[in-house]
Amino acid sequence: MSRRRRTWRWLPAIAAGLVVVVVAGVAVAFPSVAATICPGCYGLKQVRPGLYLEPGLPPTRERQVAEVIDAANRRVADFYGGRRSSPDILTCVTATCYRKIGGGGERGIAVLNRAVMLSPNGIDRVIASHEMAHVELHARLGSDAGLIPQWFDEGLAVVVSDDPRYLKPEGIGDRCRVAAQGALPQTLDDWLRTAKADQDTYAKAACRASQWLQANGGSKAVLELIEHMTAGGDLPASLAAATRETPSTAAPAG
Repeated sequence: MSRRRRTWRWLPAIAAGLVVVVVAGVAVAFPSVAATICPGCYGLKQVRPGLYLEPGLPPTRERQVAEVIDAANRRVADFYGGRRSSPDILTCVTATCYRKIGGGGERGIAVLNRAVMLSPNGIDRVIASHEMAHVELHARLGSDAGLIPQWFDEGLAVVVSDDPRYLKPEGIGDRCRVAAQGALPQTLDDWLRTAKADQDTYAKAACRASQWLQANGGSKAVLELIEHMTAGGDLPASLAAATRETPSTAAPAG
């Protein structure tokens, strides 16, 4: 019995040690995940709920960053008619800070659908709203997010953010800067490979997504798509058709 008691006495210490090992492993292997869980652990300063900035910035710079985030939030809310998500925003104004929290060469990135990290080159309404748009779509779809083709996820984020690099201005009809011909990447792995090899991949996805939206009722079609998918429906024929061919031949959403 005394041996058993000694064994049980050690169990809490062993469990605590395992937790420390796991947390340390995550911090080393996935610093971006660890940073979004504990921004302060990586030296970021909370300037208001949900917004973390690199410390040491003058108040005017903090206000400028906050204004960018507010504009991006409004852009996403305007498209969706409100927000379901409220991701934490981690913003760095130096490359050193961004590398420390696990960032790479991207301007911004959504992490685990719960946070957005912005690099010094990503403190911009377009980049911030693009990443927020990913989080919002996934929050609304829940477990069905994986059923949406990756090209549509990316193309829709370009539309929501109104990125002039990949789309012509609103109100001129066809917004495509690059025509989308043939199949576009369906999975994240395919998307990453294709986008690395073809600099026009984002423009093609944005073209296809914008044409699908124009053919099917704009943002209302996205809300209907989300409702349909979360109710257990299959990918609508119009979106499946848009995946295989140019959206101009796609049927209405439903």
